[in-house]
Amino acid sequence: MNLYLIGYRGSGKSTVARILSELLGWAVVDSDDEIEILAGKTISQIFESEQEKGFRKWESTVIEGLAMLDQTVIALGGGAVLAESNRKRIAESGKAVWLQVSAETSHARITIDENSATQRPNLTQTGGIDEIEQMLAVRSPIYQTCADLVVDADSKTPSEIAAEIFDHFEALLLGL
Repeated sequence: MNLYLIGYRGSGKSTVARILSELLGWAVVDSDDEIEILAGKTISQIFESEQEKGFRKWESTVIEGLAMLDQTVIALGGGAVLAESNRKRIAESGKAVWLQVSAETSHARITIDENSATQRPNLTQTGGIDEIEQMLAVRSPIYQTCADLVVDADSKTPSEIAAEIFDHFEALLLGL
């Protein structure tokens, strides 16, 4: 079984995944990193040359492979749950945790993260907080449907979030 962290950009998925993997003694994988390795391009380059549709194909291919792993904490990209096939693979191979953040928190975190600004292209014409609000309006119901656990990640530290997830799933994840 795997543990998948889902949620919008800036929710802390990658950071929490690293901490949680240490608590569990499990491997950790970031799907965006795996996409870049498989494609041989950065995410921005994929969006430039193949647009979002091409990126989503790479993402689905990576998730198909990740679903075959076991005892791995997987930080998924914000749109990974948009495809029904991805949602099915996630549900069949593990538990999903939605790191829920407000549009304001997401925007603040993305703005101060240099990698996010250069590596993650805008998904709408508006960009900024308007884009985040638009994306959350569409994605939040999907995140909610997929999530086995929802964690408010607005005001907690990554360590607090990881501990909450660990406490919730400890018996199941460690086979107690």
